Amino acid sequence: MPGNSFGSLFRITTAGESHGPGNVVIIDGVPPGLPLSEDDLIPDLQRRRPGQSLLTTQRQETDTPEILAGVFSGKTTGTSIAILIRNQDQRSRDYSDIQDKYRPGHADYTFDARYGFRDYRGGGRSSARETTARVAAGAIAKKLIAHEFGGRVLSWVCQIGSVRATIEQPELVTLEQVEQLPDGSPNFVRCPDYDAAAKMVELIDQVRRDTDSIGGVAQIVASEIPAGLGDPVFDKLKADLAKALFSLPAVMGVEYGNGFACAELRGSENNDIFVPERAADGATEIRTETNRHGGMLGGISSGMPIILRAAVKPTSSLARPQPTVTRAGTETSISTKGRHDPCLLPRFIPMAEAMTAIVLADHWLRWKAIRPY
Repeated sequence: MPGNSFGSLFRITTAGESHGPGNVVIIDGVPPGLPLSEDDLIPDLQRRRPGQSLLTTQRQETDTPEILAGVFSGKTTGTSIAILIRNQDQRSRDYSDIQDKYRPGHADYTFDARYGFRDYRGGGRSSARETTARVAAGAIAKKLIAHEFGGRVLSWVCQIGSVRATIEQPELVTLEQVEQLPDGSPNFVRCPDYDAAAKMVELIDQVRRDTDSIGGVAQIVASEIPAGLGDPVFDKLKADLAKALFSLPAVMGVEYGNGFACAELRGSENNDIFVPERAADGATEIRTETNRHGGMLGGISSGMPIILRAAVKPTSSLARPQPTVTRAGTETSISTKGRHDPCLLPRFIPMAEAMTAIVLADHWLRWKAIRPY
């Protein structure tokens, strides 16, 4: 099956299924000498793991990473890094009654159309369980861009259903605001607008009780990104970021900056005005007064924060009966028994950060390879 690798110089290749022994990622392109241990991978894997609260699937996985290659004496060697994350709580029997039925909203039918065969255990290769490998790779990408130029990637939930968060300065949001409420308790919905977060929790719990699901939107902000990353035409930074986010399960739309709101504006309203800004070392830097362009112009980073949003559909697997057909085309009904998120957004956040960081690490290495004198 092709299509299991992503990136150019910072390149990841993943393997594994939802109900197989585990998921593996091989990362090529990490420079030698970067301090790295399994402890660096655990925080984001814990943010992604199932069973965090009633708002997520109750599948219990520790998601403990095992670095198999590419690290020696606490530092990367410059060779391929291999990471294994074992599956420990598979319940394949939950899916035995749907092996010949097509789940609405899933890739069951399209997998059969493409390969003539599918792994029906929780979705197999198309399951979001595969993203454990990406999140592990993304943690390395985050550490690389932080080490190289102080880059940071942070995401949060900005909408669930009709409930929308209000964040005036997204580039100032902190990880603590995303992960914790003011009283120090976990912010399970990962929305830094706490009033909106409370309403989101109520909405998710309501649809969970109705044996239904709900979609939403994730905001992604990359800060301290230098100007000049990306190439024109086919290798635009925005194009690679869009592909990265669209490659994640359940993503239905991606926009940056003003996004679709630009359709209602005139050029004079949409343009960002360039201004000089004095840096800490006394040098003059170029910035813009506003950031409607989302940190990218002509597909190349401008030095302003990169602002992205990804729309994520409601979970397709529902316990309530839905009409469908069998592989033979016979009409029937289906009720998915497995353990599933009533809303994908809270666990989608580290996935979005990972793919964004992987693209930025890749384009940073590509810039270094051909940087001007």
